[in-house]
Amino acid sequence: MILNRRHLLTVFAASLVAPAAAIAADGPLNVVATTGMIADAARQVGGDLVSVKALMGPGVDPHSYRQTRTDIVAMTRADLVLWHGLYLEAQLEDVLLDLGRSRTVIAAGEAVPVAERIGHPEYEGRYDPHVWMDPELWRHVVLAVRDALIAIRPDAQALFVANAETHLADLARLSDYAARSLSSVPPEARILLTAHDAFGYFGRRHGFEVLGIQGISTESEAGLNRIGELVDLLVERRVGAVFVETSVSDRNIRALIEGAAARGHEVRVGGEVFSDAMGPDGTYEGTYLGMIDHNVTTIAAALGGDVPPRGMDGRLSAGL
Repeated sequence: MILNRRHLLTVFAASLVAPAAAIAADGPLNVVATTGMIADAARQVGGDLVSVKALMGPGVDPHSYRQTRTDIVAMTRADLVLWHGLYLEAQLEDVLLDLGRSRTVIAAGEAVPVAERIGHPEYEGRYDPHVWMDPELWRHVVLAVRDALIAIRPDAQALFVANAETHLADLARLSDYAARSLSSVPPEARILLTAHDAFGYFGRRHGFEVLGIQGISTESEAGLNRIGELVDLLVERRVGAVFVETSVSDRNIRALIEGAAARGHEVRVGGEVFSDAMGPDGTYEGTYLGMIDHNVTTIAAALGGDVPPRGMDGRLSAGL
């Protein structure tokens, strides 16, 4: 059941009749996160002291996600609600702002300094929200989650700090692996074309030209002119591989491939990458580290780089 704003306010008011359970020092914190990436940060930092629910699972597009009654109930009962911000959860923003009047609600993605964000090409004062594509930026989010947990459970500060440091060390290793792997791609092959423009931070960090059929949001339309322009680019620059995304339809990517084929140029799907959602729950790719490891390894291998077939630590689910 999808809730509009009027329904939300009714459910929200009713939820306040029964107050959220008190935060017990001997029980796990009840944390609700919008995206899988934010949820993973909470699990890594909180460890056994948190119970985390992600509203958006594998394959779910956060740009168009709308809350359900179950989501509202979960959030109003949570000790802490974590969302990304930066206008990623566009359809949920009013809900979360309303909720913040009576609950601890943190937009963790907005911890990334403004100077390090990529501006939105069409809207002044808005930014590309896909900061998780760069582990160096994701550090800011992990620290924001750590601080939010400490504010609620100051008695567990030492544990949260230690867990965060361990995870930040893993992010540093991941960043180093990405730099090594992607630098092995021939410079002329460093063109990353996907369904929507989710890889801007990735491209900026590693020197790739990033192209999306749609804009930063999957809500934008991909016109025939845009597809025609990209077919021209594929043919003229002899691009050999493009990528599909797990949370976006591959219809437009297939149209590009067919358009290039009609002009005598073969383009293949270089692989499936994670853009706005992680992999299946319970898998390595269902963690932030696994998500980015998969993307780096898949992209580098498809574009002629030298990478181990199962990623940074040999944990990817299938060889390339």
